[in-house]
Amino acid sequence: MQKENFTEYIELLSDIMRHRKLGEVPKAYIRTYGCQQNVADSERIKGMLSLAGFEFSDVPEKADLILFNTCAVREHAEDRVFGNVGALKNIKQRYPSVTIALCGCMMEQEHIADKIYKTFPFVNIVFGTHSLHKFLKLYYDYLTKEKRIFKKDNDDLLVHEGIPSKRNSTFKGFLPIMYGCDNFCSYCIVPHVRGRERSRQSGDILSEAKKMIADGYKDITLLGQNVNSYGKGLEENICFADLIQKIDLIEGEYWLRFMTSHPKDCTKALIDVISKSKHVSKHIHLPVQSGSNKVLKAMNRKYTREHYLETISYIKEKIPDVCLTSDVIVGFPGETYEDFKETVSLLKEVKFTSLFTFIFSKRKGTKAAEMYENVSHETKTKWFEELLDEQTKISAEISRACIGKNFKILAESETAKSGIMFGKTSGNVRVEFQGDKELIGTFQYVVIADAGNWVLKGKLV
Repeated sequence: MQKENFTEYIELLSDIMRHRKLGEVPKAYIRTYGCQQNVADSERIKGMLSLAGFEFSDVPEKADLILFNTCAVREHAEDRVFGNVGALKNIKQRYPSVTIALCGCMMEQEHIADKIYKTFPFVNIVFGTHSLHKFLKLYYDYLTKEKRIFKKDNDDLLVHEGIPSKRNSTFKGFLPIMYGCDNFCSYCIVPHVRGRERSRQSGDILSEAKKMIADGYKDITLLGQNVNSYGKGLEENICFADLIQKIDLIEGEYWLRFMTSHPKDCTKALIDVISKSKHVSKHIHLPVQSGSNKVLKAMNRKYTREHYLETISYIKEKIPDVCLTSDVIVGFPGETYEDFKETVSLLKEVKFTSLFTFIFSKRKGTKAAEMYENVSHETKTKWFEELLDEQTKISAEISRACIGKNFKILAESETAKSGIMFGKTSGNVRVEFQGDKELIGTFQYVVIADAGNWVLKGKLV
């Protein structure tokens, strides 16, 4: 753990922007791709910029700084980044003083950083996930030296505390508890771009949680590539279940969530804690990826179908009203239709509330990228649609069973239709109801009158 001191570069950056800003105050446009951890990282970048006097724009053309925080998990996400970066060339030509920066997981990959350097000469700053705490210094160095900066520190095993966050919401917030991953699933690039596991001290987490609750946050999500591994490497004897217990003791009206939980580390002790808690939401996201033991072994997931189903059975026993969600990859190298049907049968047995489904995407640098792909894209797409059809039936069945029931929800926003609000249950299920915008950020109770496949429709009690 290392405390960061930003004072020097806050003042220096604030001073130099007095002469470079396009408008009355310097503005930044920040676009985030990918997971919740990337969102949390962008919020920390916004926190640092806020201290330097920046405001934020929804339009890149009005910004002094344009920053893309990138994702490397899927090929589609990378393609979107390249396309959108290319479109920034015209803005740089019209406003030469604008700084264009790229950060995040994509920038930790050497072949990507090289492509950015050669293909997009108008990109001024590139830095990876391990250099986030140095952002203000990198920005100041570019402004004073006007030389392109490419920074990569992928050997950084420290946890940097003291970085402020400017969260995107005043009532929902992410709270990182650890960084990195030691699992090395054969398809996953995350350990290669975010490094090995390292946990924050529980005292720092508790202090941040208390402040968020005192500031009125109603929905707090603990973040980590594998939250179940929390505590490894710390001097204090603590595990994720212990941390959940400590946070749950904080007084207030709020829900506590967590992402993401690895099935091999989802212990009975953790489930017991959740079942007895006052604040932990009744939603567990437990990515299965495949229902075939053969495919799970090739994925290096380190659990079996049987172990996964035993865990699910214990969760349902201890938390009867739980909502379960999961991730599934379709068309992994070596997968057969028989393997795929095992995944479909697992869906029918577990009955997930919803599912995040992906067609296998080869990631350079992973073991799976070297495996022979025996399934054509056409076949993968056909399997993918079959999986979605089955999950749609299951979700519709679960939704219909909610009609007539009362739910506590957190009102989150107004829908596109005026007067119709949307919120979520403790189980993370979307609910639409008639109400006023003044309800946003408050807990309400609704009775469900109708149900679609993915959305419940209710009335305020």
